[in-house]
Amino acid sequence: MGGMCTAARLARAGYEVSVFESSDRHGGKCRTEWIGNYAFDTGPSLLTLPAVYRDFFQRTGDVMGRVVDLEPVNPSFDYRFSDGTSVKFANLSRKETLAAIETSMGIESALEWDQVMRKAESMWDVSREPFMESELKSIASLLKRPTLLRDLRIIAPWKSLRQIKLKDNRLRNILDRYATYSGSDPRVAPAVLSSIAFVEEAFGAWHIKGGVGKLADAVYQRCLDRGVKFEFKVEVSQINHDGSRVTGITLADGRSMEFTTVVANADASLVYKKLITGKVKKLRKQRADLAKADPSLAGFSLLLGLRPSQTDSGLSHHNIFFPENYDGEFIDIFDRKEPVQDPAIYICAPRDEAMVKHPGHEAWFILINAPRHDISGADGFDWNDKEFNHRYAMQIIDSLESRGISIRDRLDLLEIRTPADLERTVMAPGGAIYGTSSNGARSAFMRAKNRSPLNGLYCVGGSAHPGGGLPLVGLSAEIVAEAIVGKARH
Repeated sequence: MGGMCTAARLARAGYEVSVFESSDRHGGKCRTEWIGNYAFDTGPSLLTLPAVYRDFFQRTGDVMGRVVDLEPVNPSFDYRFSDGTSVKFANLSRKETLAAIETSMGIESALEWDQVMRKAESMWDVSREPFMESELKSIASLLKRPTLLRDLRIIAPWKSLRQIKLKDNRLRNILDRYATYSGSDPRVAPAVLSSIAFVEEAFGAWHIKGGVGKLADAVYQRCLDRGVKFEFKVEVSQINHDGSRVTGITLADGRSMEFTTVVANADASLVYKKLITGKVKKLRKQRADLAKADPSLAGFSLLLGLRPSQTDSGLSHHNIFFPENYDGEFIDIFDRKEPVQDPAIYICAPRDEAMVKHPGHEAWFILINAPRHDISGADGFDWNDKEFNHRYAMQIIDSLESRGISIRDRLDLLEIRTPADLERTVMAPGGAIYGTSSNGARSAFMRAKNRSPLNGLYCVGGSAHPGGGLPLVGLSAEIVAEAIVGKARH
C-alpha cells in the first residue's frame, strides 16, 4: 500500500514510475480474499483516519467517494471479559461510550476512561505533526523544537502504557490492546500509544463495502490511471549502488536496470541486510538500529465460512474476547516465545452481503496474537507443524463455544493461516505483522527512516517511519513522495 500510494503521487508529479512486485497481486498485506463462497479481510480489517486516503485520492486525481464505498462501524468494538461482563464502544461518540462503560462497569470506571482519553487527545495533538506527519530524522531534530519541554511533559516518553493508572482491570485490558495495534508489548510500549484510542474514537472506525481489500484495488487502479507500470511475480534480488548513492536494481531473473531513485516497500530489515550487499559505511547506524529493534508480534488466524443459523450470533463487526489473565499472553509471546495458552480472541464478523455469495451465510476472520515464526525456536516458534496448528485452531474454537459462540454446527469452511504463511506470502520476516514493534521509548528512532543514508533510496511502508497500519503507511507514502519531489524542486 505504501509503495502504490507513493507511486501514484510521483506519477501525478510527472515521474516515470515502475513497480516490481514479488507477489502475483497488488496490495501486500491489505487484501480481501475469496475462498469458495466467502470473502475475508486477511490483513487490515478496519480503516481509521480515512482522511489520509481521502487526501491521497484527492491529490492524485479524483475524490475517494467515487471509488470506495466507506461505511461507519457502530459499535466500533464489542469487548467481552472472562467474568461475563461486556461493553460496546460507540463509533464517533465519547459520550455514548462513557455511558456504556458506566452501565457495565460503574461511574468510577467511566470517569477513569474519560481521564485516559483526555490525556490521549493531548498526546495526539502534540505527537501527530513531528512523529507521524513529518520525516523523523533524528532525536537532535526534535530537541530543536521550541515547544520541547511542554511536549515532553505531555508525551512522557519515559512512561509505558502499563504506567497509565487504571483501577478497573477490564479497562486495563482494553488499553493494553492498543499496544498490539503496533505489534508491541504493553508492559514496555510507550504510553503515547494510548493516542490510538483517541484516534479511533475521534475519527471513527470504518468498513469498506466488499472488504478492506477494495481500498487496495482502488489505489492500484489509481496507479494505472496515472501511468504507473507494474511487473508482478518478479523478485528484486539487489539494490545497486556505488557506495554513496543508488544506481538501480537487479532482479532475480538476471535483469539489471538503472534508476536514479529507488523506493523500497519491502521490510526494512530485508532492504538493509539482504538487498544492499557489502559494507556500506553510510548504512552502519541504520543496520545497527534495525538489529537492536524488537520485531513485532505475529498472528495466527482462522477463516471461517458459516452456514445460516436460526439464532443470531450476537456478534458486532469487531469483537474482542479477553482471557482471565491477559498478562499471560505477553509473557507467552515476548518472554517464552510460544503460542498463547489462553489468548485474547479477535473476531471480525462483517454484516456485508458483498462478502458472501449466499444470503444468511457469514464469513468470520479470527485473529490471535502469536510469536513470530522461527524454525530454530531461538527467536520465535516453528509454525510449520500442521498437526499442532490444527489442534490450536480447535482449542480456539472450543474457547469461543464455551462462551456461547456457536461455530461447529454451522461450519462450512475452515482455513488456518500462521506466521509462517505470512512470511511466505508477503515476505514479512517471521510473519511479523508490523515490522518492528514500538517496545521502548527509543523504538520510533530505531525504525527505518524514510530517507535512507544512501542517496536516492527511500523506505516506505509499515516497517519504515511512522509505522504499521493503513493510516501510517499512507502517511509514509506522502512523506516519501514529498521528500523526492521536494528534492527535485531544489
